[in-house]
Amino acid sequence: MIVANTLFTRTVRTSPTIMMGLLVLPVLGGLLGVLLPAFGWFPALGSTDFGLFGFAELFATPGIERMLLLSYGTSLISTLLAFFITVLILASYFNSPWLKRIQRLLGPILVIPHAAAAIAIGFLIAPSGFLSRLFSPWLTGWDTPPDWLFPHDPYGLSIILGLALKELPFLLLIALGVLAQPEIGKVLKQQHKVASSLGYCPMTGFFKVILPSLYGYMRLPILAVLAYSSASVEIPLILGPNTPPTLAVAIMQWFNDVDLSLRIKASSGAVIQILVTLSLLLTWWGIELLVKKCSASWLTNGEREHGGMIIKRFTDVITFIMISTIAFALLGMVLWSFAGFWSYPNIFPDQFMTMHWQSAFTQMQTPLFNTLIIAFSSTLLAIILTLLALESEQQSNKTISAVSGLIIYLPLLIPSIAFLFGLVWMFEQVNSQHTYLNVIFTHLLFVLPYVFLSLANSYRRLDPRFSSVAASLGAPPSKIFWQLKLPLLISPILIASALGLAISFSQYLPTLLAGAGRINTITTEAVTLANGASRRASAVYALMQMLLPALFFILAWLTPKILSRARA
Repeated sequence: MIVANTLFTRTVRTSPTIMMGLLVLPVLGGLLGVLLPAFGWFPALGSTDFGLFGFAELFATPGIERMLLLSYGTSLISTLLAFFITVLILASYFNSPWLKRIQRLLGPILVIPHAAAAIAIGFLIAPSGFLSRLFSPWLTGWDTPPDWLFPHDPYGLSIILGLALKELPFLLLIALGVLAQPEIGKVLKQQHKVASSLGYCPMTGFFKVILPSLYGYMRLPILAVLAYSSASVEIPLILGPNTPPTLAVAIMQWFNDVDLSLRIKASSGAVIQILVTLSLLLTWWGIELLVKKCSASWLTNGEREHGGMIIKRFTDVITFIMISTIAFALLGMVLWSFAGFWSYPNIFPDQFMTMHWQSAFTQMQTPLFNTLIIAFSSTLLAIILTLLALESEQQSNKTISAVSGLIIYLPLLIPSIAFLFGLVWMFEQVNSQHTYLNVIFTHLLFVLPYVFLSLANSYRRLDPRFSSVAASLGAPPSKIFWQLKLPLLISPILIASALGLAISFSQYLPTLLAGAGRINTITTEAVTLANGASRRASAVYALMQMLLPALFFILAWLTPKILSRARA
């Protein structure tokens, strides 16, 4: 018993260091593994002289300027659009029951993987998609599909739509999560009431009182969204142009090319991708300074009304369009998965059948097995590391520092397409042939931050008096942890586990690169089918991508209720 308690104490004490090391070393090692080939050092090709010929070859690529512009423009505009609509929704429905209703409607969108969301939007805006069918021929007069370039338009409008619709629920729920915290939300709501009592309209009161304080808590998630969207692969690959694609998609294609000499060009592209992301973060910082300077006098001018009702009506229209777009996209994907012959411009298929599902189930057994094994393994490791690190924090009475908090976000802030290539190169240098373990470890880098952020607040809110009473009765730390704290945290642990599984289910690029294309999952199959295969088969795989995380979130929600009834 004494040995077990000692081992537990040592494990808890070292767990924060292990967790930080698991996040920092692979990312920094991956960046090193990209920088060396980018500057010419690639012994596998006999290149051991440092130079800039990789960058010269990169900038000689036809269309490279457009790749950079697409990557920069689509990520900045989509993030601004998502943030703008989020702020409008919060301002219009603050302290209104509609805000909770919108939260319930948009919450499930979070579990939809990016690839599935892109496929659904593609089905909606395609020439023969659900959108054109909905208004044809009674409004448009179209009897045949229109000749437009959506998706895959050269300006990246499809990418902007996909990224904005996918990231908006995330930003909105982050803001609502901040407002739900008693020490923050209560103060902000009281300030809003004071502003109303002074004659400010609710909308103006929100912009002048709530938003300046709320934005500080949202800044880091917004930067994470901006960094992710700048190097996203799934949505641009499915919705974006092909000639040329965004820089991230081009880098992936060069890296996977049979011509190994393109690895140097891909590494140089990854370095430029980091610079693109940094320039986006600096641009956002510049926008913050500009808005702060321009709004300083407005915040203190004492004006009570600034077109609040007009903004409210505009927000109502935007919210209705957004929710309708998401609903029609999902409905169109469900219809395609059961559609037989579907002539244009009929809104519904001429015949329904289950053949596509039956065919898919016979072929997806291996991808489904791989998806579940990788997701459960990476999530279990993330849960264990997170619980031990939080227990160490509580035992030492030291909250994780700001630097450590930034490290937890590190895999989310640095473009994954940059360090993943280097990480694969490191696997090759150590001759790691364990493909499954490589993929699980790579998924862990992305699952761990989300699991930690999901569990941290619940663990820190545990009343320390429970532990004190148990310790006074002679219970050792290990017994307090296993028999007292974990049962109290069963619901947050299950929610964090469901979130970790959802993050793992959605990983496309880490699976493709770390698995060297040899491990197929539901996500890799869905992306492959979305580019040129049958719409019906693609819809089935995309729906499976959504159903898997939804199933585990439902289980995470129901299990504590079942356990509490059993105890009763």
